[in-house]
Amino acid sequence: MLSPKKQKFVDYIKDFTNQNHRPPTFIEIMKGLNFKSLGTVNWYIVELEKDGIIERVKGFNGKRALSILESHIANQLPLLGVVSAGSPIDVFDTIEYVDAPEVYCKPNNFMLKVAGDSMIDDGILDGDYIVAKKIQVAEPGDTVIASIDGEATLKRFYVGSNGIELHPRNDNYSIIHIDEQDELIIQGKLVAVIREY
Repeated sequence: MLSPKKQKFVDYIKDFTNQNHRPPTFIEIMKGLNFKSLGTVNWYIVELEKDGIIERVKGFNGKRALSILESHIANQLPLLGVVSAGSPIDVFDTIEYVDAPEVYCKPNNFMLKVAGDSMIDDGILDGDYIVAKKIQVAEPGDTVIASIDGEATLKRFYVGSNGIELHPRNDNYSIIHIDEQDELIIQGKLVAVIREY
């Protein structure tokens, strides 16, 4: 059970997130709860993280948004941006939370919107939403969100005779060969595709 002050803090974040479709900034929390300093906000955040109530979710641009780990928003995931099935990623300035099937709503999961058709043979179409799990190491055959020199793309991960390869699933696109000069970061692994009708 949370103390009344901690519960009020959590309720404010929940209400703000529901009304604005994004979590509040520290400054918005400070003003909304009439705190005198950002240090007070940070203290509550740290304490509620220890309690397992709040998680700070990092986006591709390094910004962090607050996620309440309670059933109230358990059926939502952070939508971090638009991943290209062909070109670079667009990152949203503010992280939105969108409804997702409960089975996919886990702390390390996030969503991206797909732009492009390089993965159509895997049934991933332009305009689809994907659920991905944060990982740093991929297995051959995994469909991953990979950042190459700061530009992210959605591809199949393989290890070839000359090193790592990122394979599209559309014959109109070429395999991306990663060499020693490339900075490759695996940011996530495909969990599911969600299509709006």
